[in-house]
Amino acid sequence: MKYLSSFMLFFLAFVFNQVIFAVPFNGNYPLAPNATAAEARQMVIEAGKKYEGIPYVHAGITAEGLDCSGFIYLSFHDALGVTLPRSASGLHSWADVISFDDAQPGDLLFFRTGNTTAITHVGLYLGDRRFVHAASAGSKTGVIYSNLDEQYYVNTYASAGRILPSASSNSITESGRRRNAGKGHTSSSKTRLLLGAAFAANWDFYKLSGNVLRGFTTQICFVAEFGPMLSFGLELRPEYDDALNVFRLPLTLSWGPTNEIFRIFAGPVLSFGNASFVFKGDRMFYSGGSSWLGSVGITLTPFIFNISNNEFTPYIEAAWQLYINNKPKTHMAADALACTRFSTGFRWRISLRRA
Repeated sequence: MKYLSSFMLFFLAFVFNQVIFAVPFNGNYPLAPNATAAEARQMVIEAGKKYEGIPYVHAGITAEGLDCSGFIYLSFHDALGVTLPRSASGLHSWADVISFDDAQPGDLLFFRTGNTTAITHVGLYLGDRRFVHAASAGSKTGVIYSNLDEQYYVNTYASAGRILPSASSNSITESGRRRNAGKGHTSSSKTRLLLGAAFAANWDFYKLSGNVLRGFTTQICFVAEFGPMLSFGLELRPEYDDALNVFRLPLTLSWGPTNEIFRIFAGPVLSFGNASFVFKGDRMFYSGGSSWLGSVGITLTPFIFNISNNEFTPYIEAAWQLYINNKPKTHMAADALACTRFSTGFRWRISLRRA
C-alpha cells in the first residue's frame, strides 16, 4: 500500500500540473504575465530560432530531434511555459483560423501534404512570407527556414492560425480577458468528429493472478471536439480481469481538452463472473461489479502523432471499479486492489469530419 500511495500522489501531481498548463489561450502565461502580445510573440520566435539545424525525428520533442508539431510545442513551452496540442491537426483544431493577410510573426501556418485533406504540417510564421519549421522531406530536413513562395508550399498551404493575441494588444493578459468577455474563442465554433479504438494491458504488481499482467482493456470510442476545452467522448470498453476472473463491459462518457493531455471518464458497467481472488492465503469474494456508476477514471496521453488523417498515441490509465467485499470483515489492502486498475496501452483514431 505504501508504494500504491506514492504512485497515486505522483499521478495526481502530474495531472494537476498538466491541467494548469493545458490551455494557454486564456492569457495566463506563467513566464510572461505582464508582457505585451508583441513581446510574447517575439519570445516564441527567438525560442524557435535556437533549434535551427536540429534533425527531424518523428514524434520528437527534445533538442535531440523534433517533428513539426514538436518544434511548435517546444518553442511555446520554452518561451512562455505553456503546453500546446501535440499534433499538427490538433493545433489547427485548437487555434483561431485567420486569413494569411492578417497573419503576424508568431502565428502558425498549416499545410496539407501527402494528398490528404487532413492538416499534416505546421510552421511558425516570421513575417515577409518566411517561416521556420521542422521539415521531414526535401533537399533539407530538420528545423529550417522556408518561404511560402516556394512551389511546394504554394501547393500545400492550407491556412494560418492564431494562438497568441494580436500584436496590437496591450498585454496578453488583457487580451485574454477581452476575448473571454466577448463571444468566446472562435475555434469553439469548429467541430471535429473522430472514431477510434484502443488496446491496453492491465498491470498487477501484487501478482494476484500469478503474474504481473492482470488482463486487458479494449476500447471503441467516438469523440466530438468543440474548441480548446470541449471534447466529449462515448466509449465501449470490453475488458477482462484475470485476478478477479471476471469480464466487464463498461460504457463510459468522457471529457477532456482537445490537446488530449488528460481525459476523465465515468459510466455504468455490466460484470460477468464471480469476482474473487486469494489474498494472503484467504479467498476474498466481491459483488457489485454491475452498477450504474461502476467505472470512474482518468487517461493521460504524453503525446500524439498523426499520419494522414489518423492519430496515434500511447496512454496511461487509472480507474476505480465498484466491487464490494462480501465478508463481514473487510481488508483494506485487498479491497483497494480489487477496486483499482492501472493500464498502459496504444490508441488509434481517425478524423471523420471537420465543420
